[in-house]
Amino acid sequence: MASPLRQLVLARIRESLRHPETIFWTFVFPILLAVALGIAFRGERIDPVRAVVVDAPGAAEIARGLRGNGTATVEILPRDEAERRLRTGRTAILVLPGDPLLYRYDPTRPDSRLARERVDRALQNAAGRTDPLRASDSPVTEPGARYIDFLVPGLLGMNLMGGGLWGIGWVVVEDRIRKLLKLQLATPMRKRDFLLAHVLARLLFVPLEVAPLLFLSWLAFGVSSSGSLLSLAAVATAGALSFAGLGTLLASRARTTATISGLINLATFPMIVVSGVFFSVSRFPGFLQPLIRALPLSALVDGLRGVMTDGAHLAALWPQFLVMGLWGTLCFVAALWLFRWT
Repeated sequence: MASPLRQLVLARIRESLRHPETIFWTFVFPILLAVALGIAFRGERIDPVRAVVVDAPGAAEIARGLRGNGTATVEILPRDEAERRLRTGRTAILVLPGDPLLYRYDPTRPDSRLARERVDRALQNAAGRTDPLRASDSPVTEPGARYIDFLVPGLLGMNLMGGGLWGIGWVVVEDRIRKLLKLQLATPMRKRDFLLAHVLARLLFVPLEVAPLLFLSWLAFGVSSSGSLLSLAAVATAGALSFAGLGTLLASRARTTATISGLINLATFPMIVVSGVFFSVSRFPGFLQPLIRALPLSALVDGLRGVMTDGAHLAALWPQFLVMGLWGTLCFVAALWLFRWT
């Protein structure tokens, strides 16, 4: 009895190894994900915290104290720009000179709480004080400057990406498996019209993907948009079209659900990690920044945050619209060339 069981086990192993997607998701993808997260949260040394000192009397002395022992990377900026950096997650703490010093940070962000302790310790040491240097806290609690305000645009972008890739890629491949695409060969339908219909139909689902999350985040956490809802809708629509184009490309040749799910996950997981959904892309090294900014999810999330957090006008978001437009157009053109009905 052992021999048939052994042969069945070996057959299942051989069957699994014959599928490239099995090998990739089992062995390769965990390594790639670990490398990406390792770069973002590299631990070979304690990275300096990102601090901004408000440009006021005493700012230069505070900056020297923080730079003296490598505790922080410091910039001296006007109050408005410093507050904007704090809102968008590009700095962990804001220091206002005075007596007492005032630390502004988001207590819901672990890196901000850590930054507060390290900055205060560095300034106490730099002052050579045996009695503590007077300082007080000003926790960020107002809407628009909290971590939840940073997170919601990232979640919106992730929803739009998933809807475009799964809503088109999976549906097209399912129709191919069920031979429904083959039946349409007998009609005068053109590939362009077939794929374009899928892309345009995605627009009907955009409000259903955006509005509930916006409403719930407003109801539960007081998250609102500094910019107009029209601008927010324009950015969301551009993102949906961009990922609809990518979805048609991924579905153009896939013939099994295992293949299309593997391709979609291959496209989505790396972008979720590096595109600033859950934490700022500034964690990644400078040489990677151009590549990260060129990803469609990065452009979409940056555009959504620009509208919701900074109240940016659409004209100021032209780089994000350009990136999303290029991805959507080029992917759709490639899908037209590669698409097969069977």
